[in-house]
Amino acid sequence: MVVRLCVPCDWLATGSGNPLPSSGADALLSLDHQGGNAPVRETPALTAWGVALCVSGTVITAENALVVTTILATPSLRAPVFLLLASLGLADLLAGVALVTHFLFLFCLEPSDWSELVTSGLLVTSLTASLCSLMGVALDRYLSLSHALTYGSGQSRRRAALLLLLVWAGACVMGAGPAMGWNCLDERASCSVAPPLTRTYLSLLCGGFLVVVVVTLQLYAGICRVARRHAHAIATQRHFLPSSQSFANKHGGGRGFSRLVLVLGVFVGCWMPFSLWGLLGDASSPPLYTYATLVPATFSSLLNPLLYSLRNKDIRKVLLQACCPRRQTAQLHCPVDV
Repeated sequence: MVVRLCVPCDWLATGSGNPLPSSGADALLSLDHQGGNAPVRETPALTAWGVALCVSGTVITAENALVVTTILATPSLRAPVFLLLASLGLADLLAGVALVTHFLFLFCLEPSDWSELVTSGLLVTSLTASLCSLMGVALDRYLSLSHALTYGSGQSRRRAALLLLLVWAGACVMGAGPAMGWNCLDERASCSVAPPLTRTYLSLLCGGFLVVVVVTLQLYAGICRVARRHAHAIATQRHFLPSSQSFANKHGGGRGFSRLVLVLGVFVGCWMPFSLWGLLGDASSPPLYTYATLVPATFSSLLNPLLYSLRNKDIRKVLLQACCPRRQTAQLHCPVDV
């Protein structure tokens, strides 16, 4: 999925309309626009884009590995929400591994068809699992508010484990598509905006992404309704007038509402551009547009641990206790603060 993205980056590096002669972009362009035999592709020279690719992939991998290790190594972090956060961290970790793998194939080894299939398959698997895990986090938060009495039970954990099993099975099936033959390596006319994925395959993938985005937004809308209902009930119990909105606004909005807006803004901003571009673009579209829409989707893997996992009080307490063993921390509680 990402192999062709080195072309617009070479344009950006030179500041002109012509790519660097030593970057291998000419070979890539001729490969995209010729229907005959593919020319031999040479390993391009290292560029600023390559360094940024390697550094960002390494940071994403390290950041999410810390989250996954913390959750799996702490027996008290076994509530459904932590299982979902571990799944989200694992998916984003794979995205970082895909970026580093792409860097190694592109700048350290000779690029080949199988390297394209490996990196595109890893990226499709990671992005699919990450987006579905985000939907699972929203669903868990909605259930924790609307069914507070049964939240965190053994049945809830089993349901969360089953949901994650389905998410990862579906993500692996989607990621295996290019390697199993659903690619355009032999028929360049069927390529999408992100070779070696075909237009049909990418349209199906992005259509599924849009469905997940819409469902997630609906879940967060339900969270807002439930939170305002609870705030109004608390206000009534404290003898506030039903028509008075000050207390409800304070507890149903304010800081919590601003966090929700931030989470939704990052979520939509990261995923919507590529989902729409994958449906509207084709192989003749400028590669720079694909690069500009795919970068936010992969950048979400860098932001997710900060917005979801590291913002959780219980995970922060475990990390603080690991860094400062002598510091006493309060007993962990069942979280709804994600």
